[in-house]
Amino acid sequence: METSFAVLSGLFFAAAIYLMLSRHIIRVMLGVALIGNGVNLLIFTAGRITREVPPVISGTDTLPANAANPLPQALILTAIVISFSFFSFLMVLAYRAWQSLGTDDTETMRFAEPADLPMPPLEY
Repeated sequence: METSFAVLSGLFFAAAIYLMLSRHIIRVMLGVALIGNGVNLLIFTAGRITREVPPVISGTDTLPANAANPLPQALILTAIVISFSFFSFLMVLAYRAWQSLGTDDTETMRFAEPADLPMPPLEY
């Protein structure tokens, strides 16, 4: 079970890197979302996947040896919220870039900068 999740996590990473190397902003955003899901799956897999004993302490001060680890599950819940907010921020940035430049191609965005403008101030 854990081996299949580790392989699936590797596939997520490979697909995310492939998408993030693209020239289009939408594909880069999907790659960022996919790499976040891959990291979450990797953390979840590293925390022992068991169904026999839930991570609940009852009667003793420690968890049994065959219990699931509750810390990765709590970390993943936090990471889901953070990755969703980061993806929403990227969506707003991509929409604003498309709105002002009319394209989602990064090469066209790079050449859209005017060359005759003065440099910004170096000190404030």
